[in-house]
Amino acid sequence: MIQDFYSKCEQCPRKCGADRKNGQLGFCREPGEMRIAFAGLHFGEEPLITVFGGSGTIFFTGCTLRCAFCQNYQISQNGMGRQVSVQEFAEICLKLQNAGAENINLVTGSHQIPKIAEGIKAAKAAGVTIPFCWNSSAYESVEMLELLKGLVTIWLPDLKTLNSGLSNSLFAAPDYPLVAAKAIKWMIDNNPINIEEIEEPEDAKPVEWAEPGEPRDKMMQGVIIRHLFLPGKFEETAQVLQWLKENADGKAILSLMNQYTPVPFDEDSEKLEFRKKALASIENRLVNEQEFTDIQDLLEAFDFEYLYYQELTDDTSWLPDFQKKQPFSNKLATPLWHYML
Repeated sequence: MIQDFYSKCEQCPRKCGADRKNGQLGFCREPGEMRIAFAGLHFGEEPLITVFGGSGTIFFTGCTLRCAFCQNYQISQNGMGRQVSVQEFAEICLKLQNAGAENINLVTGSHQIPKIAEGIKAAKAAGVTIPFCWNSSAYESVEMLELLKGLVTIWLPDLKTLNSGLSNSLFAAPDYPLVAAKAIKWMIDNNPINIEEIEEPEDAKPVEWAEPGEPRDKMMQGVIIRHLFLPGKFEETAQVLQWLKENADGKAILSLMNQYTPVPFDEDSEKLEFRKKALASIENRLVNEQEFTDIQDLLEAFDFEYLYYQELTDDTSWLPDFQKKQPFSNKLATPLWHYML
């Protein structure tokens, strides 16, 4: 029974034992009901995920981590969102598919895996045929990921750091490196890369990374591992890249992100002070040009078989505000569902 996973919750590696079935909140701050904040087409994901129609993102409320710099803090930490039934979840997935989504991108759902697995089955029964994508921090147990086996074929985990001290101060999870490495290895072992070439439709949206009229690659199965470079933490990124070279090169795709951006948190003084102390572990600023050059040199030295990396920019307009029915810019996303509607 699905509810058994929530009566004494041990879904995430924290195994806090909260009785979420009866409304008790654990570390994720979420009850047993599945809650969602936003759904829409997103055009800012990796090209293999965005393709032509955009990724059909569904943002879940709550999180198993407490990242001090989280750009989605309104929903991951402060509870924005509303309850949806399995049937409504399936309807949202179908709506995304009908709007042209290339996949259903499930963002930060590690604390709701049993309910999400049930929702995916309902969505497939309702006619959803596009791939499901699991977009997570990788702070999740292999035992729970097994519930998604065969339902999710695209995996988009973070590998944030392999430094337990840093993960303790920034994420409140000293065991993050060991947990994430184990989860990512499982994803790679169970999901070999499968990429198909898709011809351009007549109404294709122009993008900077593809030529007009040309086909684009679409991931049907496989793993894309994201790593966000933290300003001032070059050695940590070098350590992560070394691990990826040894454990994932040729078997998964690396996506190196340079978009770290200080977030203008709108919170009370107590929460802001807590974040300030946690963020003292890094340099809370944009990535500079020297760091970007050093990262490029490092990537060239490792010579990964599959690699994406972001160009350096000082644009911060992409930061979302989930209080708005359009949390992103119109260029970045097309909203289709919002928790206040």
